[in-house]
Amino acid sequence: MPIHQPQQRSSGSSERPGVPQAEAALVEHYPRLVRLAYLVLPPALGRHRRVLAAHAAVQRALPGAGTAPEAPAPARVPAQTRGASAGPAPDDGVTSAYAWMRLRVLRTALAHERRPRWWPGRLPAPAALRPSLPAVWGLRLFPRAGGAAELALDQELSAVPAAVRAAFALRLLEELDEPEAQSLLARADARDPANAVRAARRLGTGDRAGAGALLRSAEFDPCVLQTRPSDLLRRRHRMRVVAGVAALCVVAGGVVALAQEGSAVRLPDAGSTPAPAPALDPAALLRTAAQEWADTSRVDFTAWPARGDRTDDRALLGRALRTWGRTPKGTAVSTTPGALSVPPAQPPRLLYAGEVDGAAVVLFHDGGVRVVRYAEPLSGTGAPALDFARTDDADVTTGAAVVVSRSGDRARFLLAPWIAESTTRDLLRPDTPARALEVGADGVTAAVPRPSPDGGCDSWPVMQLRSSERIVEKHAFLVTDLGDLAPVHLTFTPKPGGGAPARQPREATGGPALLSWARTACSLRALGGTGVRAVNNWDFAEQRLPEGGAPAQWVCTRADTWQGPGRVLVQFLAPDPSTTAPATVVGDQRDTALCSRFGQHVLGGTHWKAPSGRWYVLAAGSRAVDRIQATGAVRASASGTTLAVRAPRDASVELKARLREGGSLTAVR
Repeated sequence: MPIHQPQQRSSGSSERPGVPQAEAALVEHYPRLVRLAYLVLPPALGRHRRVLAAHAAVQRALPGAGTAPEAPAPARVPAQTRGASAGPAPDDGVTSAYAWMRLRVLRTALAHERRPRWWPGRLPAPAALRPSLPAVWGLRLFPRAGGAAELALDQELSAVPAAVRAAFALRLLEELDEPEAQSLLARADARDPANAVRAARRLGTGDRAGAGALLRSAEFDPCVLQTRPSDLLRRRHRMRVVAGVAALCVVAGGVVALAQEGSAVRLPDAGSTPAPAPALDPAALLRTAAQEWADTSRVDFTAWPARGDRTDDRALLGRALRTWGRTPKGTAVSTTPGALSVPPAQPPRLLYAGEVDGAAVVLFHDGGVRVVRYAEPLSGTGAPALDFARTDDADVTTGAAVVVSRSGDRARFLLAPWIAESTTRDLLRPDTPARALEVGADGVTAAVPRPSPDGGCDSWPVMQLRSSERIVEKHAFLVTDLGDLAPVHLTFTPKPGGGAPARQPREATGGPALLSWARTACSLRALGGTGVRAVNNWDFAEQRLPEGGAPAQWVCTRADTWQGPGRVLVQFLAPDPSTTAPATVVGDQRDTALCSRFGQHVLGGTHWKAPSGRWYVLAAGSRAVDRIQATGAVRASASGTTLAVRAPRDASVELKARLREGGSLTAVR
């Protein structure tokens, strides 16, 4: 049902709207008000509590009999696209009521992040402690997950104060100009409204229209939700605790009664600290037996044993768990896209505890979803660090290593117990043999070079690992460090032979695979820190170049992330005497199934200059393409999987392909 556009009205009335008008405004604009509250509320609440708090803030905004009068804010409601059936715009009373409700919602949401100076820093603000409805028991609620762009914006918003988030939402969602947003923030008791409005200008990477579209996406919609069960074991434990407390209250009541009758019974001193929650108790950590990896069909992080010389250091493990559960101020926290920094819901699995490069490091695995790294300096007063990475559905290759330490241009990894041999090699030197990599008794490697962080691409180090024959015979594979805790698995898919079926990705350790990666490795830099789990190079076409030229290769480089969405780079490999001449990226598409088993057809195109100086438009498609057509500045078509046509250097050309079995493709841009 479309949201009607209220007429604009500015009122200086000192009377609040009546309850019927306020309720009408709430019902009509409920999703918009809840989204506004959700964006302003602190991300530290977690998505479940944040959803409930947003709905509570809106529902509590209805005026009661004792609500103090106040002048409403200027009544500006964002414009909506109205169809023929949209009906008349609401009257001025409803418009004024909406603005008044918006002010109350905004004030309530902002109050969650304000604490009195005397209030304990780890406790929520007093406004967040009030009992409220709705309440949910036994379920966890989450908005639908978005893509990488939504996640990046959410992380950007979580790094700024509530007033800045509010200003950003008012400017983009409510379409208020800066003076109006500043005035409304001032009325909502925001801190330093002018500075908040200025800071909001810097959010959204400068693309205001794009940022506004992201704010309207499902990622930030607390009215369209997914559900998951809460932690059943912890819930059962709480019920037992409640029952135990009730029993203690009964006993204490009897003891007090005896004391009042003059009995000499004394209550025990209550000076001892209560035991920590099970998920944060070092004694409750899960530990896998040393050889279980060889006797299980689930070869992932759940099969890793606890290693390192400090696995029995209860003090270190306790600090790591407490920091994870109640992150103190000053802790450096990093998360890869798709990973949550929330406390563990149940005792995690211990993977490693030891000393590496001047720091005490602890690695946990949390219920099949995350790997968490805790590090504290061995000397000095430096703050601890927490790193979170998503690792669900890891396997022999994507669960083969975890970063334990990074220092400058080098990193150390903890290898999986099933890794029987480890070497390093440089993708930009495909003819150079791999070099042995030393691994300690605790599974930690010697320092491994990392891809250059300064933007150069003179080398691209990778690890070549071989699985134990107890897992799979003669299985070697490549992984590389792209900045996340888990290194990225590299694979290769050769182009199909004549009449052969489509081929599947294979390990990138053979000659053709290494030659392909030698020319495309530098494109991996664009994927750094984006939560990638695996990257595949697919040689989808070969094209004989015009004017008697040598054949060129077309490659689709697909990056799959831990959270699901993929990104593809279409690359053109022109003939070159150097085996490491970088390819040209001619297409880049995000959040797509292209070049995967769910998107097996692709079309790419580019401009190319022949040795004669003439310019051409080239195009190539995957094996199911039987005709390519160019329109625009030039018009041409060709049967088969390739096309080459003379065209000016900057000619604007649209490329489309027809598939043999029906359907069409457009070129990846």
